[in-house]
Formats: sequence, C-alpha cells, structure tokens
Amino acid sequence: MTAQVHIGVGGWTYAPWRGAFYPEGLPQARELAFQGEHLTATEINATFYRRQSPASFAKWRDAVPEGFRFAMKGSRYCTNRRDLAEAGESVANFMAQGLVELGDKLGPINWQLAVSKKFDADEIAAFLALLPATHEGLAIRHAIEPRHESFDDPAFFDLCRKAGVGVVLADSPTYPAIAAPDTASFVYLRLQNAREAVATGYPEAELDHWASRIARWSAENREVFAFFIAADKIRNPAAAKALIERVGA
Repeated sequence: MTAQVHIGVGGWTYAPWRGAFYPEGLPQARELAFQGEHLTATEINATFYRRQSPASFAKWRDAVPEGFRFAMKGSRYCTNRRDLAEAGESVANFMAQGLVELGDKLGPINWQLAVSKKFDADEIAAFLALLPATHEGLAIRHAIEPRHESFDDPAFFDLCRKAGVGVVLADSPTYPAIAAPDTASFVYLRLQNAREAVATGYPEAELDHWASRIARWSAENREVFAFFIAADKIRNPAAAKALIERVGA
C-alpha cells in the first residue's frame, strides 16, 4: 500500500507568478483554482499573521478539486512567545476561526517556532498537550517546525512521537534540517532552496533525490506533504510541477 502525496507551494497570491506560472490575463480571483488544476496542495501563510473568516475557508475549499489539501501555518500569537506552555488561549482562538470549513481538504497545521526558541523538554511537552486531536468533529493533524539546532535531540522526537505530531523537515540554506519523519503518520517537507537560475527551481538530481525519498515514505504508508517555499520564489511552482511529475502525485 502507498499513501497519498500532496505537493505544492506557499500561498497563491504572488505578483511575479502572473505570466510565469499563471497565464497572462488570468483574473486574480481565479489563481487558487488554477493552482488546484496544476498542483495538489498549498500551505496557507496568511493564518500565521491574522485570523481568517469561515467564509474565506469555505471559498478556498470550493475553489479546488477533491484530493487537494490545504496545510496552514499556526498563528504567531501561539508560537512567538517566551513560554509556549502559556499558548492555550491563543491555540483555542486559532482553532475557532472557522478552519473546519475546509473539511477533508484540511492538511496539517504547521506550528513554526521562532528562530531563537531553544528546546526545553517541559515547555515543548506542555505545548504539544495544547494541540487538539479534533475540533468540532474534524480530525486535526499537527506538525512542529523547530528552527534551532538544539531540537535535534532524541528527547524532542520522543515527545512528538508520543503526541503523534510531525516534525517538519526543512531543506533550507539557513535553518538546520532536523530529520524525524517517523513521529507521525505523515511527513511534512518545506523545500526552501529553489534557484532562479534553474528553470525548475531545483536541479534534476535534487528533484530525483526528493522524489525517491517521497516514494519511500509513501510506500511505508506515510502521507506526504511537500511545499516549495521562499528562496527564489518565482521558481517554486515549476519545482512543484516537476516533483509531481516524478512521483505521480
């Protein structure tokens, strides 16, 4: 048995993609639908900065086909704080904004930690305990993206494994690649090394490398979410399309 693979980019509103990824003259209101025709997932970044409305989530849900998935960034009001154990009210507010409108198109929530946040076992255990497994009857999956090398620690991986929380694997020139793909039933990749000089963002050998790893995870029955994020952002849709072709997602 192989699990599903979802590949996309971060967001869908980016002016330089018009004429490069989106056809010239495509109405901005149609950009998400176009993305849904060519990619299989997107990571919503706007939820990191501000609260969204149930109507927005419903509109996004209806714009894309069955099988498409929306991952999303958890709110900065939850993660950019001195003590993550005190984020309970903010997590509850985030969950209550209407994201259940996405229904089965909802992918994992990525709780991206501040660059300066260091691993503290008690603090992280308390934060993971705040993340609900369900909300209004909808199953919720969580991933955590540490960006400090101190998280490369078996104790951190054990906490995530016990909570069923994924650890985001970042291919980044800036942040450490903290690899622990076995802590949850899914794998969450953020591929942040696209180069504008390469038509497909990533060279063929690197795309083949990631395609091989994704195929292995999928064969192990781990659902995979892979997003091309940041770096030379104009190339991210081409990179996602090239990776989709390789893994048949």
